[in-house]
Amino acid sequence: MLTTVTVAKALIEFAGLLLLGQGLVFLLSFGRHESNPIYRFLRFLTGPVVRPMRVITPRFVVDQHVPAIALFVLFWAWVALKFWQVVLAHEAGLL
Repeated sequence: MLTTVTVAKALIEFAGLLLLGQGLVFLLSFGRHESNPIYRFLRFLTGPVVRPMRVITPRFVVDQHVPAIALFVLFWAWVALKFWQVVLAHEAGLL
């Protein structure tokens, strides 16, 4: 079980870093992010995280804000998994 939690935490970290990278490229492209191939590639990779957030969020939330909401949800999922990982490691006698 500890391995499963660790792998899930690592996947969340990866998705979060992809979202941060996408945001950084957005800031550095000065409004021409849609023509940037790196931005489009990162948007493709973060799609499986951002699309479910669009379904969950209400319609009045602007589409531009959905990646930030996804990052917020990923952060709290990471915190929960880290806590669970520490509890499982303590139960296994690893801490």
